[in-house]
Amino acid sequence: MTFIDAIKSENLDAIRSFPKADLHNHFVLGGSREYILEKIGYEITPISKTLSSMSEMDAWSSKYIGNRFNSLEGRKLLIEATFEQAKRDGVTILEIGEDVWGLGEFFNNDIEELIDAFQKANAEFAPEIELRLQIGLSRHCPIDYLMGCLSHFWGHKEFYSIDLYGDEMAQPIENFIPIYEKAAENGLVLKAHVGEWGTARDIVTAVEALHLNEVQHGIAAVQDESVIDYLIDHKIRLNITPSSNVLLGRVPNMAQHPIAQLYHKGVDVTINSDDVLIFDSDVSKEYLRLYQSGCLTAEELDDIRLNGLKR
Repeated sequence: MTFIDAIKSENLDAIRSFPKADLHNHFVLGGSREYILEKIGYEITPISKTLSSMSEMDAWSSKYIGNRFNSLEGRKLLIEATFEQAKRDGVTILEIGEDVWGLGEFFNNDIEELIDAFQKANAEFAPEIELRLQIGLSRHCPIDYLMGCLSHFWGHKEFYSIDLYGDEMAQPIENFIPIYEKAAENGLVLKAHVGEWGTARDIVTAVEALHLNEVQHGIAAVQDESVIDYLIDHKIRLNITPSSNVLLGRVPNMAQHPIAQLYHKGVDVTINSDDVLIFDSDVSKEYLRLYQSGCLTAEELDDIRLNGLKR
């Protein structure tokens, strides 16, 4: 059976047996709910209907996550759960990492301890998975604070990429230029969350200001043909999370998800999970949902899958 056959037969187990990448996964919310239940007897229920506001998502997070995992052991459990989830889902390239503030909060300001936590879980739970360790930044934090935190991260070749997330309107994207210049000097792949809540032009602004290689989400690009052309011309990849976009009300439904239009225009797109625990969105389910909705064909989905494994 090929991946295309697995999609067409709507066989989720078969879909999971094929290699795929997850390049947009927030590990705190990216793990296996079954693993967490097994380890600590705690059940996390995903959302089942479209949210009307971000406050509803915050309420979900407070109810199911809160401070429950705010310890070194809690953090390690979530890392393990993420590798367990990825392994079950057939993910062979997994890009995850800790927010810089977590170094002091959970890892005693010991960067080697942080790196070791991810690498040990990788080796123990899914040694077949290529770990691409990421540095995470919150838009809500002052730049001086972030630079102080990042001083522990620079120079460690274990890190593959850097990502900026949080409220797109929290502060001007240009404020992060010094950080991204330093990240480029360190050879990191430069990524940021843009165009999920903002406009198409915001995507171009962010790419040009920070010299981004990839954009997390970027679905607003569909609103402007010139932005689509820009992404194609500059070979900017969009790491898209369909169920998240639908359940947060960014697109009306899976059938109308802009990934299809972006793909058909020639934009480099990948399919990813975002927050598995919130959206019940493992990567295989994302492929299947896009097919079942008629958004993309099995052949197109296989092309996207293979593209995600290229680099």
